[in-house]
Amino acid sequence: MHSGGLTQRWLRQPQKIWLRRALFQAHLWSGIILGLYVLMMSVTGSVLVYRNELFRMATPEPIVSKSPAPRLTDDKLKEIAGNLYPAYLLVRINRARDLDQAVDVWLRRGREVKKRLFDPRTGADLGDSVPTGIWLVSKLLELHDDLLAGSAGRKVNGIGAVALLVLAITGLVVWWPGIKTWRRSLTLHCGVGWKRFNWHLHSMVGFWSLGFTVIFGLSGIYLCIPETIQDLADKIEPVTRANAGFRIVDGVIYWLAYLHFGRIQGIGIPCHGPGVCDQTTKAVWALFGLAPAVMFVTGAIMWWNRVLRPRLARARRPVSTPVVTA
Repeated sequence: MHSGGLTQRWLRQPQKIWLRRALFQAHLWSGIILGLYVLMMSVTGSVLVYRNELFRMATPEPIVSKSPAPRLTDDKLKEIAGNLYPAYLLVRINRARDLDQAVDVWLRRGREVKKRLFDPRTGADLGDSVPTGIWLVSKLLELHDDLLAGSAGRKVNGIGAVALLVLAITGLVVWWPGIKTWRRSLTLHCGVGWKRFNWHLHSMVGFWSLGFTVIFGLSGIYLCIPETIQDLADKIEPVTRANAGFRIVDGVIYWLAYLHFGRIQGIGIPCHGPGVCDQTTKAVWALFGLAPAVMFVTGAIMWWNRVLRPRLARARRPVSTPVVTA
């Protein structure tokens, strides 16, 4: 009887259940604490859906020597580079198939590596072999993958992926408004004031992006700690002669990796190579990748209106002191 009554209250008036109120507070404060991190990961992830296009855009045309002078030998280039950078040790000389194309020369000093382009005929220093655009896209990729902190940053991202799942699950519980009004939270409503509109936007985006958010969270956990997840998969479904070559857990892991990046050109999906299908998939992934950012912004606005702004208003009110009369 008690269980049935609780279920009815949950279905009809979930706002009055203490567990829902507790989860609301957990959702609120975890969202505030993790907000800027989620915002950064959301925006960078959506941008990096187009990382191949960005790399192509940032790649300049190759520099070809126009000098009539004879081509320089590797030893001569080494001598020229050594005179220009006497504190560095030459570690690599890379020539393109077109021998008149600029030569890629790598020099090292401790942990620092310089990658310079040299004219193959004149020996002129032509500048960095890694263009600024390529460097920026690479750093953006590192920021998203490991927070520019290597393996330590990747572990932090794994924790962040777990936190994203917690936000999604608690958000779904908080989202449920009751059986009579739940459909209202699926769409936007006009003419309700900007505060109410912001609330509806938060609820709508959270509901329709839930599946993508769960995929991003689960796949993010795998990509951050793949060995641990693989060990867990081996325990769940050990390798036997019967399942050698394909296991369900391997299929799940395969699709997690593919779906994180918006690559659906996998087994059984008739979408191969560049084209309308590929670009549509990327657009959908980029759009839903921004959902956590939208959730943070709209949630922060609600927190400002409901919590922070009233507190600041109370703090600014002058304190009245009683008048003492003789």
